[in-house]
Amino acid sequence: MRLTGAQALVRALEMEGVDVVFGLPGGAILPVYDPLLDSPIRHVLVRHEQGAGHMAEGYAQASGRPGVAIVTSGPAATNIVTAVADAAIDSVPMVVITGQVPTGAIGSDAFQEVDTTGITMSVTKHNWLVTDPADIPRVVAEAFHVATTGRPGPVLIDLPKDVSTGELEWYWPRRLDLPGYQPVTKGHPKMIEQAAALITAARRPVIYAGGGLVRAGAERELRALAERTGIPVVTTLLARGIIPDDHPLALGMPGMHGTYAAVMAMQRADLLITLGARFDDRVTGRVSAFAPEAKVIHVDVDPAELGKVRRADVPIVGDLRNVLPELLRRLPAEPADLGAWRATIAEWQQRYPLSYVPSEPGSATKPQFVVERLRALTPDDTILVAGVGQHQMWASQFWTFRAPRQWINSGGLGTMGFAVPAAVGAKAARPRQMVWAIDGDGSFQMTAQEIVTASAERIPIKVAILNNGYLGMVRQWQEMFYDERYSEVYLSPDLPDYVRWAEAMGAVGMRVDAPEEVDAAIEKANEVDDRPVVIDFRVDTFEKVYPMVPAGASNDDIVLPPHLVGDGR
Repeated sequence: MRLTGAQALVRALEMEGVDVVFGLPGGAILPVYDPLLDSPIRHVLVRHEQGAGHMAEGYAQASGRPGVAIVTSGPAATNIVTAVADAAIDSVPMVVITGQVPTGAIGSDAFQEVDTTGITMSVTKHNWLVTDPADIPRVVAEAFHVATTGRPGPVLIDLPKDVSTGELEWYWPRRLDLPGYQPVTKGHPKMIEQAAALITAARRPVIYAGGGLVRAGAERELRALAERTGIPVVTTLLARGIIPDDHPLALGMPGMHGTYAAVMAMQRADLLITLGARFDDRVTGRVSAFAPEAKVIHVDVDPAELGKVRRADVPIVGDLRNVLPELLRRLPAEPADLGAWRATIAEWQQRYPLSYVPSEPGSATKPQFVVERLRALTPDDTILVAGVGQHQMWASQFWTFRAPRQWINSGGLGTMGFAVPAAVGAKAARPRQMVWAIDGDGSFQMTAQEIVTASAERIPIKVAILNNGYLGMVRQWQEMFYDERYSEVYLSPDLPDYVRWAEAMGAVGMRVDAPEEVDAAIEKANEVDDRPVVIDFRVDTFEKVYPMVPAGASNDDIVLPPHLVGDGR
């Protein structure tokens, strides 16, 4: 059967089980958009290519399947680079297809030509510039395989226009031949034996659970390890929900804005069992002062992570779903007595919980209160998406997570503007689940145009803007570390008018000015199921995120909220 390259591309996507793609057509990718009309694949037409990338990320994080984005050449390709970089650092499986100028024009500075594979080489697991239509089925199969195996991540296929319009005899590869790409999935038995010995001997162990557990789908294996050994678990920003927050062994998030108990447990531990985490600087604080007495077991499917920041006493390369059962098999039936250690942690939890001072009558709404009410008034399986800033930290701190893939955000790159498009992607992947995005006013303004996409495509996401009129996290740093010299952080709570802006984009717009109005607004939003909803929550301008470890400081220097420090820490 003879097909054009464009027809072969669309057919290959169908063979990979793709049901939704996010994209925006343009000159070099036009041939691909014609056969899309005859395909069962749903195309979501975005308003900016960065939005297509973040939607693909949201789709992938919510579903566990690779997200797919299609854009044209030149500025479209550069516009999506931020999302590709975001997916790379957070290990999100994504396949990006970009149009390219005809092969004969490459290198001539043709209209809308950029070196897309060169630009994206450092932020993709792999990329391909296809020069022969006959390669398209094989390249698509390879791209999905690479994106989803080993450490997941983004890949990119650059497709020149003459390759899209050229012809090939259709085939689908029965096997892939990728010399040099053979991810290690089974841990070394001797290393696993050594890890079991360290766990058995430890008296102050902590499981340091990272996003790799979510990507591996290893929540059952993690829980089995924790409950068998009685070892407490800290969950990084990307791992929230991998163990329920109300589980007795869950300590919450570690790091710069983590719980006091999680931060101190890592600092005082004699063993860190590091699972799919990477010793991010926001977790370690000053590396030389981090967990000074702890030996380290580090399990990761990516060998490049082992020893990158903290030397591991026992490094194990492998898939967590394979390694953890083998580790459990080697542990003694009777776990060590960790009673004293857990009692110490329980005291920290009791003395220094996450907390805030509630609003006085007539005063501004506290942002933490909005998060708590959202959690209380939405279904248990609600998917929560966040942008980047203070609101992201409050969402992670004050939302009770009970399952993985219900918390989607930009962890490593910290991309403001992530929330709205990622929420659209998550809702496209999980249409039966409620999807809320918590965003800041600064973050919302960066990609708000994708509310138009949500309205046009009937993807009814809900957005809660925690509007404090500032670039809040930057303001907090200037207040605490720059002697309150506020430089270029004021946005104004009234510009733009978020209600009228939301309505102009086809959404329901609401504004909440007082704490007593919060519940009614959330309940009204929950009843809307045919269009997006945007609520402008006017919140306390001066509220800060606590606890906080100042950048570059030791975790021992953690700063607690003022209302807790008077009790003699």
